Amino acid sequence: MQENGYFAHGTAVIDPGCTIGKGTKIWHFTHIMSESVIGEGCNIGQNVVVSPEVVLGNNVKVQNNVSIYTGVICEDDVFLGPSCVFTNVINPRSAIIRRESYQKTHVGRGATIGANATIVCGHDIGEYAFIGAGAVVIDEVKPYALVVGNPARQIGWMSRAGQRLVFGQDGLAECPETKERYSLVDGEVKLLNI
Repeated sequence: MQENGYFAHGTAVIDPGCTIGKGTKIWHFTHIMSESVIGEGCNIGQNVVVSPEVVLGNNVKVQNNVSIYTGVICEDDVFLGPSCVFTNVINPRSAIIRRESYQKTHVGRGATIGANATIVCGHDIGEYAFIGAGAVVIDEVKPYALVVGNPARQIGWMSRAGQRLVFGQDGLAECPETKERYSLVDGEVKLLNI
């Protein structure tokens, strides 16, 4: 069904009190909970849960079977791969209610989180970072960092286009796809030609 400028499949459940941007598509068996905010041009795959107060920016792509829990904020152009999951309590117990203990996770613009990755709450992911499939993130991830494994560890750097960056002795690298140039100084990557 088409409502208010966005599309929602007939099996999707959209609770009252959500904000959903123009051009967004919400697919089969997805549940968008109250007080969540979804930007324009997003694509929310099937069997996705978006919990209360989650914020997704514009052009966020959420693949099938993703769980996004309260406390998560994703900036524009974030990609969430199939079956990735966010947590929001560091020490959950079934018999103890810890809603006041929810921790925040901020995902920077253009970041990619691979299939089946787990993002443990309270750790921010920098812009254009790339989390490999199956990684378990238990610490902050720098902008443009490529991290893999369990626990996730940094093994390199990625461009805005999602290409591996190889830095020379001069601390410079060029994206093989876009030809954008980057510098690496004191463990921080910066885009040079904007």
